[in-house]
Amino acid sequence: MTNVAEGEVNTTLIDTFCDLIWLEDGLSANTLQSYRRDLTQFALWLAGKSLLAVVQVDMQAYLSARYALRASPRSTARQLSALKRFYRLALRDGRIAVDPTLKIDAPKLPRSLPKSMSEAEVEALLAAPVGDEAMAVRDRAMLETLYATGLRVSELVGMSLRQVNLDAGVVQIVGKGSKERIVPLGEMAVDALVLYLQTARPSLLHGRVTDDLFVTERGSAMTRQGFWYLIKRRANQIGMAKPPSPHVLRHAFATHLLNHGADLRVVQLLLGHADIVTTQIYTHVARARLKQLHVKHHPRG
Repeated sequence: MTNVAEGEVNTTLIDTFCDLIWLEDGLSANTLQSYRRDLTQFALWLAGKSLLAVVQVDMQAYLSARYALRASPRSTARQLSALKRFYRLALRDGRIAVDPTLKIDAPKLPRSLPKSMSEAEVEALLAAPVGDEAMAVRDRAMLETLYATGLRVSELVGMSLRQVNLDAGVVQIVGKGSKERIVPLGEMAVDALVLYLQTARPSLLHGRVTDDLFVTERGSAMTRQGFWYLIKRRANQIGMAKPPSPHVLRHAFATHLLNHGADLRVVQLLLGHADIVTTQIYTHVARARLKQLHVKHHPRG
């Protein structure tokens, strides 16, 4: 079989794999694109060899080649994860007899602690939008909602009116893998949303009808980039040295909950993490904060 033919075979295999994991896991378009990119890169390196003909030696040679090119351990680990998934499914479906990634270990990654904010910094940011002007009311509602729920920025800007139940004080979120979760809002976020829905949102829409919860001054749905600019503008307004990203506010939500005694499993559910291991990193942040408080306040600290 020629290289061109093998390339076509590999493309078909990758397409089939992506269709399968989309059907089984309901993954987002971005995640599927990442899987496709990682598998395509490996297929190109194989230079005509079929993905289904790969053996363990090929995998080791590929990882060695990435190391020689000084690829980051994190990107290599992510790519190996995609390859392991591909070959697990190929083995399950009887396309291969042996999984070539079975004895291949991912590179060791340094445990990086997520950046966070102090409670005082968050309070200052939430208080930045002052006044009854529509943009200020909307910005307060968005910031209060994000800090109250710890949503991903895509979940926040993608919320519809139907996902919000202000009487119950909760939002219904469809997160990664199309998994649903109910997240409490808290009184201050509910109050901010009520004011926004009654005054600012109708003003921003100018009579336009939409199911989008958060809208721009042009009446269109808020975007990730638009919300990042919103935070940056409000942070600059209060003289914050380095404006936080929306993800930093999500980290602050989790860290502050743990600092105040929340159970790790509860935080996992609120964040929408599929695996408790993903949430456990916040315990390190919380412990660091507790150590600082001990040093500062204990007479023998």
